[in-house]
Amino acid sequence: MRRVVVTGLGVVSPFGRGVDYNWNCLLEGKSGIRQIEGFDLKDIPVHIAGQVPFGKEENQFDPDTVMAPKDQKKVDKFILYGLAAGSDAIEDSGWKPETEEDQFRSGVMMGSGIGGLQVIYDNSVAFNENGMKKISPFFIPSCLINMVSGNLSIKYGFKGPNHACVTACSTGTHAIGDAANIIARGDADVMVAGGAESAVNAIALAGFARMKAVTSDFNDRPTEASRPWDKDRSGFVMGEGSGALVLEELEHAKARGAKIYAEVVGYGMSGDAYHITAPSGDGAYRAMKMAADHAKEHGVELKDINYINAHGTSTPAGDVGEALAVKRLFGDEIKNLSMSSTKSAVGHLLGAAGAVEAVYSIMALQTQTCPPTLNLHNVEEEIADFDLVPLKAKKREIKAVMSNSFGFGGTNSSLVLKKYEA
Repeated sequence: MRRVVVTGLGVVSPFGRGVDYNWNCLLEGKSGIRQIEGFDLKDIPVHIAGQVPFGKEENQFDPDTVMAPKDQKKVDKFILYGLAAGSDAIEDSGWKPETEEDQFRSGVMMGSGIGGLQVIYDNSVAFNENGMKKISPFFIPSCLINMVSGNLSIKYGFKGPNHACVTACSTGTHAIGDAANIIARGDADVMVAGGAESAVNAIALAGFARMKAVTSDFNDRPTEASRPWDKDRSGFVMGEGSGALVLEELEHAKARGAKIYAEVVGYGMSGDAYHITAPSGDGAYRAMKMAADHAKEHGVELKDINYINAHGTSTPAGDVGEALAVKRLFGDEIKNLSMSSTKSAVGHLLGAAGAVEAVYSIMALQTQTCPPTLNLHNVEEEIADFDLVPLKAKKREIKAVMSNSFGFGGTNSSLVLKKYEA
């Protein structure tokens, strides 16, 4: 199997746009969670979320830099976010197909958990009230999940594999792992992979609130609401944005002198076969074990995985279940391990979460620094022996990182990335 490396990164998050900016915000302990703006909450009890900051200032999200204003009306915001992160990753990589063969060997795998929910809602209301004449002719292509991949492939002339992954909150991680496998088996040399989501809207919040999955206990203290592993956690905080990686076959990257951020050495996936929304813990363990077993084939032992960016959503059952699955896999090696949840700072980006967190994990590897878990004051006793990087970033040696994502339907995914060594 061919070796796969990361040569480009892009992020749009509740902090704003830009990898370095996002990373600095994380290390400084900032939070992107605030009072919801832009739509009527009606009777929804949740008043906070991690919304992407729009504006013209540096690191704010300016959609005019992504798409012409007249065309923005033809797409849902998740497509704009995915185009921005994907474009930033491609530009960062410096990859430009020079020949038709280069185009055939370059592909895209950008997914989403929900896609254009707001567009679907708006057109449903318009149809119900006024019939077909009020349906936008761009309704269907504006909300299809694969349109992030489609738009990126058109913009950059990537004619290779054009795919989209849809596995709820595992989407971003699955997209990266599947794209890496496409390269490893020789079906492409370059893949842009990740996830995008824009579900901070009334209908989505109402749905998650009815499930009692999102917290409504911290409406007056938004920055304290997402608190993975803390005893006072009561549900996740919704976020939005996009993360993208450029993955590349090693020799292809070396031949053009590309900067190499990391090497993808492990990818695992599993199904809980247990419950549509509740985690089992066993599935998480098996996804991580598969990723770790693949990493071992590349010379990476469990003791070499020094940092985990956890799924860590801030839900009562999920957080401890994941930590116990980590303990089951790593055993005594947890003494060499630091684990944190960056969802404490930006919220849960659903289908984009895994991709954004993969970028953060790579930055941890690059800077030899673990980002903190914010709001972690009183950890659960059964996982008190973990280094959960509470409140402040931590410098330490990091040889390899793991990034976890688990989703509704019992779908689980895990990545292992390491420092590139020739």
